Amino acid sequence: MAKMIHSMIRVLDEERSVHFYRTAFGLEIAERLDFDDFTLVYLSNAEAPFELELTVNKGRSEPYDLGDGYGHLAVSVADLDGEHARLTEAGMEPRKIVEFAPAGELVGRFFFIADPDGYQIEVLERSGRFT
Repeated sequence: MAKMIHSMIRVLDEERSVHFYRTAFGLEIAERLDFDDFTLVYLSNAEAPFELELTVNKGRSEPYDLGDGYGHLAVSVADLDGEHARLTEAGMEPRKIVEFAPAGELVGRFFFIADPDGYQIEVLERSGRFT
């Protein structure tokens, strides 16, 4: 059986991205591998073994075109309202909280926030299948 271990995104500015993911989600550098043409930065926290891999291509100055195929990353939090307030106070501009309840039954509460490179992250309240 396969085990999901990480997801990779390309970022322009390592310091700016590490700061965002540390501030927003408590992710810290688990490992940093520096090569001639690129650097790989693996971020994680004690909540889960899954890692986010930041790939920094050296010499790149133009933002990446995220295209129309990228969806989003997702994290879950115990206190959605508290996290929304904290991120707002930090100037990170999370979007409004949404209660997704088709047919009147609550499936999930969430909001989205964009990282410095425009990647969308869904922040879900821990409940149901999103624990």
